[in-house]
Amino acid sequence: MSRRVRLGVLGCSANARRRALPAAAEIPELEITAVASRDAAKAAEFADRFGGTAATGYAALLDDPEVDAVYLSLPTALHHEWTRRALRAGKHVLCEKPLTDRADRTRELTALARERNLVLRENFAFLHHPQHRTVADLVADGRIGALRTFTATFGIPPLPDSDIRYDAALGGGALLDVGVYPIRAAQLLLGPGLALSGAVLRVDERRGVDLAGHALLVSPDGVFADLEFGFQHGYRSRYGLWGATGALGLDRAFTPPAEHRPLLRVDEQDHAEEFVLAAAHQFRDSIAAFARAVLDRAPDEPAWLDAAEETARLVEQVRAAAVRVPA
Repeated sequence: MSRRVRLGVLGCSANARRRALPAAAEIPELEITAVASRDAAKAAEFADRFGGTAATGYAALLDDPEVDAVYLSLPTALHHEWTRRALRAGKHVLCEKPLTDRADRTRELTALARERNLVLRENFAFLHHPQHRTVADLVADGRIGALRTFTATFGIPPLPDSDIRYDAALGGGALLDVGVYPIRAAQLLLGPGLALSGAVLRVDERRGVDLAGHALLVSPDGVFADLEFGFQHGYRSRYGLWGATGALGLDRAFTPPAEHRPLLRVDEQDHAEEFVLAAAHQFRDSIAAFARAVLDRAPDEPAWLDAAEETARLVEQVRAAAVRVPA
């Protein structure tokens, strides 16, 4: 492989158009060489805008020897099939979250990536924003004392009726779309081995999808993780950590704009302090990290696969154990 990753794009989604591909175009280690869509005109439009050639279908793109890696931005229900086919074709994969809609399917893909020595990552872009490292460092330094509780919320207003996230057959529902963010943040800040204590999902029976939910997890050392998510809310994207001597809060935690300077607040007894952090382009940094992993075979790659398996396990447990209430 050359010192540039030749990227093929599977799926011309709105997220690919607005965020991922404009970010990819800024990465010197990466070159978009092919684009595939079920709609030939859309593939041609994306190729004209972002580079590469328009492939005649997903399978043709995977057969292309000029493609080293794939960015997959298809509906969630198609992630398993096309990630598996990409890995079997010898392509590295950056798949939009969640990797699949079932834990056994995720384990199948991570096992295949390990077997073929290929990079496979979920595109949780927020993980690449340095604000979370600042939070982790403050907690590790004892700024809020022994950690007792982690809370996280990601909610968005109702979607248009035609949105695919209301389509159960395509892997819709709030848990798989926005609920995975608080779950993944809990893993990031509390570590592996989280256990589900309880959950509730608000379900639209007509559509067959969950519209909102709440889950309580517990870490191996007894820290609570109280997680909320949904499609029925005013926009909120934040988390907080509450310790024995203080608390820490971070707003715009999951989808901050590239120019946003995060405000991190620490509250202690009789004292409060605010930190204005540096802006960061998390979408660009996520894709750049994937490109570097492909080029350098980063030694931390197994940790990304372990995390994907853990996320899928927790999502499946929430789905199976949740008390269901009508929307």
